This record gives sequence, structure tokens and C-alpha cells, in this order.
Amino acid sequence: MRKQQNKGDVKGDFIKFLGTGGARVVVSKQIRSSAGNWLYLSGVNLFLDPGPGALVKCWSSRPALDPATLEAIVLSHRHLDHSGDMNALTEAMTEAGFKKRGLVFLPLDALNKEPVLFGYLRNVVEGVELLEPGKSYKIGDLVFTTPVGHLHPVETYGFVFHLPWGKIAWITDTLFFPELIDYYQGDLLILNVPRLEGGGPPHIQHLCLADAELLIREIKPRAAILTHFGMTMLRARPWELAAQLSDRTGVKVIAARDGMTVSLPEVLEE
Repeated sequence: MRKQQNKGDVKGDFIKFLGTGGARVVVSKQIRSSAGNWLYLSGVNLFLDPGPGALVKCWSSRPALDPATLEAIVLSHRHLDHSGDMNALTEAMTEAGFKKRGLVFLPLDALNKEPVLFGYLRNVVEGVELLEPGKSYKIGDLVFTTPVGHLHPVETYGFVFHLPWGKIAWITDTLFFPELIDYYQGDLLILNVPRLEGGGPPHIQHLCLADAELLIREIKPRAAILTHFGMTMLRARPWELAAQLSDRTGVKVIAARDGMTVSLPEVLEE
């Protein structure tokens, strides 16, 4: 396994939110970054959802995050705000394609319907694994599962990362459905919440703030993080909304911000 990524003052597991913006307007105007998330868990560096700007944000981070130290890139679904830098980051992980290394995990329709990973890059990574509902995957000492297919216009999965100190449950883009409560039990709950309010056209299949509150109340994690904000959430000041959720639910709720590093499991104990 490659050397642990330089993390500055962070010790042990961490998540760095390189981009906390979601939905088309926020992404196209880069009101918040759409770069995605760097995770260091159980000695494994992986990148989750490399949206537009991921590669630049890796190198401009302080300290810089070197994609050549990645063991894997994991893609929840093929929408642009999650996959825009998929090829750039995959090529960087393989040191411009000169070293066969790293794994790519993604849904089948991200390969065969509207491919988001170039064909030549599939031959320079160590492997490409398809995400399926109810399956378990392993990267080094890290195990994660994809509990269920989400209600979203394209094939989409969330993740549960199984760690010695507990579980991280990450609910990516989806319309709310009650079974999410059982599928995403975890110590740390991370929620993609683009919308302040529900309703609207049927093709807009995302969580809203009320959905997030219900999930936090029912799952009862030790802490929760909101991210992937659309314009309505940003206008409402997500840090204030998170504080209000903390008061109402009794669970520590944090609104992610671009460049924020969360130390694990310390965030559960603060």
C-alpha cells in the first residue's frame, strides 16, 4: 500500500470536503466548489464523486492532496456534478497513465449508457468494479457497502463505510423513501441536501431539509453532516440551518464548507 497522504495536523481517519456545492446553478457558476470529497479511512485514500474542479482542488488544497496516492475513485452516479473530473482524476491517479494502479467503482450505466470513464483509462487502472445494490466491496483494509439503489433519474448509490471505530453512512442524491432509515444506520451520517423545501417537478429527486431532519431523528447518529447544497440551501445559510437542526434533534449537525477537514472519529466526541 502506498504512503499515507500528507494531512497536515490531522491524525488518523479524515474526510476533506473539497466541494460542497450541488445542483446545476451552483455548479455552473461555481458559487460553491463541485470538486467532491477526499477520504482517508483505514489506511486507504479514496476519492468520492470527482465533480468539476476535483483535480485542481486536490493540488490547491493546503496541504496539497496528491492523486497519485489514491487507492480508488468511487462514483455514486454519472451526473455531471459528481463525475465531471472523473477522467482527469483517474489519469492523475495513474500518473498520467504510466503506472497501472488504483481501482474505480461506479454504476453500470456510467459505463455503458453514457460512459463517464474513457476506454483507454479502463486499461491503466488495476480494476473497474460495478456498484450494485446490497453488495460489499474491499479496498485494502477498508470495507464499504452499497445498501440500496436510490430514487434518482440515473443509477445511483449511497455508501456505508465500515471502520474499527464505527460506521459512516453517506446518503448521496435521492428522493426520500422510508427505507433509507434502515439502510443507512451509522455513527456519522452524511447527507446530500440540495433543496431547502420539497415538492416541485417530479424529475427533481433530491433530499430537502425536512427529509434530512426526519432521517437524523430516526437514525439517531452520533453526529451528522449536511453537504451538496443547491441555491435554496445556500440562500438560507446552511450553517444556521445546521445549528437549528442540532437544537431540534439533539444530534450534533454540521454544515460542510469548501475545504473543511473532519477528523474521525474525533468529530463524534466533540
